[in-house]
Formats: sequence, C-alpha cells, structure tokens
Amino acid sequence: MINKSPLSPHHSIHKKVMTALFSIFHRISGIGLSLGTLLIVVWTAFLALGPKYFNFIMHYYTTNFIFKIIFFIWLTGIFYHLFNGIRYLYWSLGIGMDLKTVHLSGYIVLFLTFISTIFVWFVI
Repeated sequence: MINKSPLSPHHSIHKKVMTALFSIFHRISGIGLSLGTLLIVVWTAFLALGPKYFNFIMHYYTTNFIFKIIFFIWLTGIFYHLFNGIRYLYWSLGIGMDLKTVHLSGYIVLFLTFISTIFVWFVI
C-alpha cells in the first residue's frame, strides 16, 4: 500500500511570516559576517607583512569582481545585522511588539540597511 499523503503539509498551508524571515536572515547574516571577517584578517595579516604583500592583496581585492561582490554583500550584512539587532533589543524590552509596529520596524530595517549600504559603498 502506497501512502500518497504529503510528507510536510505545514509547508503548503502556512505562508512565510515576515518576522520569521527576518529572524532567519539575521542568523544567516551573523554567520556571513563571521566568514567575511576572515577576509579582513587576511588583509590585516598582509598589512603586517609589509608593503609588498599589502599591495599584492589590495590589488587582488580591488580588481577581482568576485571580491567586490563579496564585500558588498558583507557590507549589507553588517548593516542588516546591526539594525535588526537593535530591533531585537527593543523587542527584549517589550517595545514595539504589536503587529503594526513589527511590520513597520521590519520595513525600517530594510530601508536603513539599503540607505547605509549605498552611502558607505559609494560615498566613503
């Protein structure tokens, strides 16, 4: 006898909740920031080795398009993790827990992340 019932019906019934997605991306950004920090450690190590090595790594980081994408995503992760972490701190204090404020603060996190990333990437 073959059972044709779905294995996980809850995946098809429930929609994605914004707070759950923000929580998942907060954890993913934290892991990404840890991995991205390794690139900063390599950069610092080459800086300590002297100007010859530092110029080599700076040339590699600034001319390689993949590294530019990685640094842009890392920069976005920094700001997202920062602003969403502040949001979680307010929630820990019991501030902004009603549904309207939760959604509004989520959009504010996205807006501030976007503005901060663009500002730092293009202005600084």
